[in-house]
Amino acid sequence: MIEPAYVAVDWGTSSFRLWLVDRAGQVLAERRSGEGMLAAAKTGFAAVLQAHLAAVEAPAHLPVLVCGMAGAKTGWIEAGYVDTPAPLAAILKQAARVPGEARDIRILPGIAQRDANAPDVMRGEETQLLGALGLDAAGEALVCMPGTHSKWVRVKDGTVERFSTFMTGELFSVVSRETILSLAIANADDAEDVVSFKTAVKAAYEAPAFAANLLFGVRARQLLFGGTPAAARETLSGTLIGTELAAGLSGALPAAGVTLIASGRLATLYRHAFDALSVTVQPIDADEAARCGLSMAAAAIWTK
Repeated sequence: MIEPAYVAVDWGTSSFRLWLVDRAGQVLAERRSGEGMLAAAKTGFAAVLQAHLAAVEAPAHLPVLVCGMAGAKTGWIEAGYVDTPAPLAAILKQAARVPGEARDIRILPGIAQRDANAPDVMRGEETQLLGALGLDAAGEALVCMPGTHSKWVRVKDGTVERFSTFMTGELFSVVSRETILSLAIANADDAEDVVSFKTAVKAAYEAPAFAANLLFGVRARQLLFGGTPAAARETLSGTLIGTELAAGLSGALPAAGVTLIASGRLATLYRHAFDALSVTVQPIDADEAARCGLSMAAAAIWTK
């Protein structure tokens, strides 16, 4: 019988993912829920974790390694940050142990950019970077990590030099629900309109200063020329993502292109966006990157 070695947890703001893992890094059981930091702060982090541990029948002695927002100031405990320039190896050395728990539970630190002109922080994404790039990655990488708050990260020889956060996903949610554009996309079906999306990406990429004007154009175009709610939604999405790409791609592009760490619909959308701009992409599944990063950290912490 295969014995579990540890439990890995990716604890985001609104999502919770847990994997029961053996010594070879194979997943023996998995749990997912919407009990992210915001929900767990009310329910209790220990209670949420214990319920999922019981569901996968994790032995009482099994250690748990956590990344993400559980380590934020408003999370379970504050796990601190590694400052830029941040060697990915430093993440493995600064895991904070949760006090008062019989089980060995540790939370990985985030990364902070303490630049008064460009202050920034990340939690959870550093573990995906670790899993996607490894500790000994030579050369330069430009990494795009889409999400509610998308990250663009420049890594050189295993060290995070700089990064930028873009509120693209959150802006899409707010604009699509709380502005006049909600009328344009009301009752949109799930059909993709790749042409509308790519056209909007290119327009915003070429003229990001006109982003607010391009957004209003979503409504005006529908009123004057018609078009489906799905086309309006894809145009809104493409405009916001194109504006993000205009900033993210503003520096030198590595020979290998952009490393895209994403899953699901976001992976599809961003691949379409990069294709519209003829930018080479190296895709990596976000869940796999997180699991791999947690596995590397667990080996460093508990392997003697």
